[in-house]
Amino acid sequence: MTPSRLLLAAFGLAAAVDLVSLAVGFDAGHTVAKPLLMPLLALWAALRQAPRLLLAALLFGWGGDILLLSDAELAFLAGMGSFAAGHVCYLALFRTYGSRNAVPRARAGLLALGYGTALVTTVALLWPDLPADLRVPVAGYSLLLTAMAYGSATRLGLFAGLGGALFLLSDTLIATGVADWPQLPGPDFWIMLTYIAAQALLTGGTLGALNARRAPAATYGEMRAV
Repeated sequence: MTPSRLLLAAFGLAAAVDLVSLAVGFDAGHTVAKPLLMPLLALWAALRQAPRLLLAALLFGWGGDILLLSDAELAFLAGMGSFAAGHVCYLALFRTYGSRNAVPRARAGLLALGYGTALVTTVALLWPDLPADLRVPVAGYSLLLTAMAYGSATRLGLFAGLGGALFLLSDTLIATGVADWPQLPGPDFWIMLTYIAAQALLTGGTLGALNARRAPAATYGEMRAV
């Protein structure tokens, strides 16, 4: 087995352990497995020649993962800040390596309308139920997160776009918990399931899009060499 496949298998195993632990209420398993997820995914991406901005986004996600293992409000704010830094890295990644023509303009317009409506509606509904000192930070973070989700779809295409949408869903589930809204059974399981899938799709989608754009250049170079 190649190092790349070994790391991907290790990431899948850590994800399975984390999700099963959450499903059965085994807190120790979650505490051990969760901090392994993003480093393993980042190492796999590094072997696939990922841009530094992608690796930085994943490592900021790792910082957020660790901080959110604590229930303290200060840790929550610090974790949100770490994830926000990751979203800034993603936005810079999309701007640097993405394509303005990844989706047709009409679809990009519909995505902008949909994400904008979702942002305003979600923040407006959550606002009265959030702790007063978290309202502005959550609203600001939500704006950044929504911009990331929109950029992933319009700059890198389907798989990265699905990752951005799932990231938005995962963090919305967290926000509803903070607002003390009724939750699905096993809310932490659904939060981690959507989050793990989001980061994997963002990573795989980014690498797939970049490799697809490198291929024509490589083919052209080979033709010239002949």
